[in-house]
Amino acid sequence: MEIEDVNIWKQIEFSDSWLKTNTSKFDSILPSWLRKREILKEDSNEYKNFINRLKRQHSIETGIVEKLYDLKEGITETFIKEGFVESYLQHGDTNIPPKLLMSYLQDNFDAIDFVFDVVKNNRIITVSFIKELHQLITSHQDTAEGRDQFGNRLKIELLKGKFKTRENNPTREDGKRFVYCPPIHVDSEMDKFVEIGQTLISNNTHPIIIAAWYHHAFTQIHPFQDGNGRIARLLASLILIRFNLFPFTVRRNEKKRYIEALEKADNNEPQLLVDFFSDTQKRTIENALNLKLELASSTGSFAEVAEIFAQKLEIKKRNTEKERLLLISTNRTILFDLCSNVLNDLKMELVNKLNNNAKIFIGSCRPENEIKRHYFSHLIVAYAMKYDYFFNRTLPRGWFRFVIELPEDKKYQLIVTLHHFGYDDSTLAIGGILQYNEEKSDNERNDDLTTILPVAIEPYTISLENKTEQMKKSFDDLKSFLQNIITLTLAQIASEIS
Repeated sequence: MEIEDVNIWKQIEFSDSWLKTNTSKFDSILPSWLRKREILKEDSNEYKNFINRLKRQHSIETGIVEKLYDLKEGITETFIKEGFVESYLQHGDTNIPPKLLMSYLQDNFDAIDFVFDVVKNNRIITVSFIKELHQLITSHQDTAEGRDQFGNRLKIELLKGKFKTRENNPTREDGKRFVYCPPIHVDSEMDKFVEIGQTLISNNTHPIIIAAWYHHAFTQIHPFQDGNGRIARLLASLILIRFNLFPFTVRRNEKKRYIEALEKADNNEPQLLVDFFSDTQKRTIENALNLKLELASSTGSFAEVAEIFAQKLEIKKRNTEKERLLLISTNRTILFDLCSNVLNDLKMELVNKLNNNAKIFIGSCRPENEIKRHYFSHLIVAYAMKYDYFFNRTLPRGWFRFVIELPEDKKYQLIVTLHHFGYDDSTLAIGGILQYNEEKSDNERNDDLTTILPVAIEPYTISLENKTEQMKKSFDDLKSFLQNIITLTLAQIASEIS
């Protein structure tokens, strides 16, 4: 097989292409998290448990992505929830000896835990710190993969906490060899890496952009013999945590998208990588917004509960609640009107294509309509349960019925619902639920003949505390989301037409 070299390493710099990237996917949800962050106490049991679950998830997935080990989904969920307990493992759960697996997981956990401590102590990123982090994460890893002069794979001693002394350019099965920074240039490149990173932080560059750049630049250098991916994700996590965000975790089913985004960034096209970082942070923020403070918990003392209650009231007062609620109401209306415009445009486009072979109409209920807005509540509850979030039924919501009637009285209706998401009043979810309504006979109830059809698309979430300018930046994302819902609906209907 002929080897083709792909030069990944270029001298480290921060180009304008990074500053031109769009972070609206993340920015659209951020205000809701910042508000929630004011309420959450770092020493509360709920928040500590939440962060520990994130640490354990990061510890597991970072090793799987690097093929250090494998772990089945079921035991992964148990470990995330309960902790790393060897006795939970059953035969076939992992591909390496259980004791070695537990050592790797603990090393990964100690490393991400160390990152949190570093942020807490306001320690800056230095080359010596990065070496210290590498030594920690490779505590129980003694070898790395290398190649001899003939290109044959072999195991070599891993230099822990020391930069590489030999090339570490991996070769894929298709013959492509990815060439990283030569050992002779690593020291100077790492000095430059640290210097540019500190400048980005001092210049108040967007945290998503800093974290994505950190990760990509570090992988281009590839300074260690092994463990570079794990360190890159830890450094990106450190940046995000410093800005009151969350660890950067790549789940195993996201690896393909992750690698493709990194390769685009290799060609000075960083938008896909920034999108990936935005999506992973948005996902974790959504989980945080669903974090319920157990104020009535039997484990909480009167003083603790009273303090949280007083804190919430103080924040409510400080936020000039009347103005905040007006902003939320206004933005909710803006989003409803935007959905209306997009859905009607899609309806007209569809009508023009169908040559009267189907009837299409749209019904709707505005959030301020207290009489009809409770319609479809049971559907929204089921939808929220499917995507594992709390649907707040006490707050205003609106909906659209996008109805498609085929010949022979076959009727499909897509319910597009705008409702509040999580234990917070400032986050809106927009989702889609597809129903098929069969024709009923005189002795049949209509409810008995309604079928929920699969339209597998997660809800679009957005903070209603965004300023108008930020709301406008999110319009393209929302428009794309609604187009996807309609596209999936048409695909489902088309698959059922014989």
